[in-house]
Amino acid sequence: METPELPPVVVTCGDPAGIGPEIIASAWEALKDELPFFVIGDPGHVPDGAQIALISRPGHAIHAMADGIPILPHSFKLPATPGTPSPANAAGVIEVIERAVKLVRKGEAAALCTAPIAKKELKNHAGFEFPGHTEFLAHLSGTDMSVMMLAAPGLKVVPVTVHIPLAEVPHVLTAAGLMQTIRLTEASLRHEFGIKTPRIAVAGLNPHAGEGGMLGSEDDALIAPVCAKLKAEGMAITGPHSADTMFHAAARARYDVAICMYHDQALIPIKTLAFDEGVNITLGLPFPRTSPDHGTAFDIAGTGTANPKSMIAALRQAREMSRARPDAASL
Repeated sequence: METPELPPVVVTCGDPAGIGPEIIASAWEALKDELPFFVIGDPGHVPDGAQIALISRPGHAIHAMADGIPILPHSFKLPATPGTPSPANAAGVIEVIERAVKLVRKGEAAALCTAPIAKKELKNHAGFEFPGHTEFLAHLSGTDMSVMMLAAPGLKVVPVTVHIPLAEVPHVLTAAGLMQTIRLTEASLRHEFGIKTPRIAVAGLNPHAGEGGMLGSEDDALIAPVCAKLKAEGMAITGPHSADTMFHAAARARYDVAICMYHDQALIPIKTLAFDEGVNITLGLPFPRTSPDHGTAFDIAGTGTANPKSMIAALRQAREMSRARPDAASL
């Protein structure tokens, strides 16, 4: 176990009918001698046979790790049935997230790692009004803008537009939005990843980055001027690049993050290279937040086949980010 000069990482339970309880239990087995974390959730939702250690405050997790999964109890309405989400438990999922954010903002946790939620279930049964975790966490922390990053060994990607139809991307994409995304990403790489001078590669929107206007005007008219302005300000930025040449090994070695124009442009390469080890990171929050890069997987919940690698990677990433932050010493 590391020297506990930082508080533990707080983990939200996610939807208890999904694979969250299983991958959290597996993560404890893998990390119990490496880094301290605690879970907010219902102890009755833990998989049969898993060791647990009930705690009454976050700081107790540091020593409780040796005895079992440290759990800060949060009662849910009903027991969990793997694979079958309960409408009565939807409010509890939201309450756990709210409670975790309060703890990390108070400094009782060094970072937040969230297990998967079922957004449709929360919307239908608990009045959840947000597209997902990212937007809800920004709301809870009073953040004006947040950015989704996907990270894996050897590749970090940031999509400028996320969960919108592909046909809407050219209309939603703006110079101001692109510039904000790049600035926030560059600052986060310095402050949360310890990269002194981040190297940023920007993908074009169209095939061959527009081919001089033959395949679309957005690359020359919108993306290139943003890159030029930021480069003139001293940022180590290149682009727009043809996206089909950006993700082979030699290309990836030339940058620290790839800024992509839409969801699949960013997620296809990272899920191809590291399907089981990708981590979802929210940039722009006043605290580090990570999550495994997959959903609740109701179809395999309770079968014991869920792969915990992404959760393990998410916890390690949360710890690394909390250590790299300039304010780490004050936590």
